[in-house]
Amino acid sequence: MIVGTGCVTLYAPWVHSLKEKRMVVKSLLTKVRSRFNVSAIEAAEQDVHQTIVLGFACAAGSTALADSTLDHLLSFLEANTEAEIIRIEREVR
Repeated sequence: MIVGTGCVTLYAPWVHSLKEKRMVVKSLLTKVRSRFNVSAIEAAEQDVHQTIVLGFACAAGSTALADSTLDHLLSFLEANTEAEIIRIEREVR
């Protein structure tokens, strides 16, 4: 079994409250979970209004499949949010 993990940091300058941030995060996580069948969480910076850190994990039968899933997930995030992607960390084991 191969496990692919990723951590994406987003910057959302238009978010001015934790309530707004929660709406953005909840929407993104719901879309990603349903489309890619991965585990997804808000991983850090829960108390910072404009910084969103999302963590993802997927299990796959091959390294290529795990890489492909993470690539598609990152492309999906870029296309479905106005937030700027600041940092991407990923690992496949």
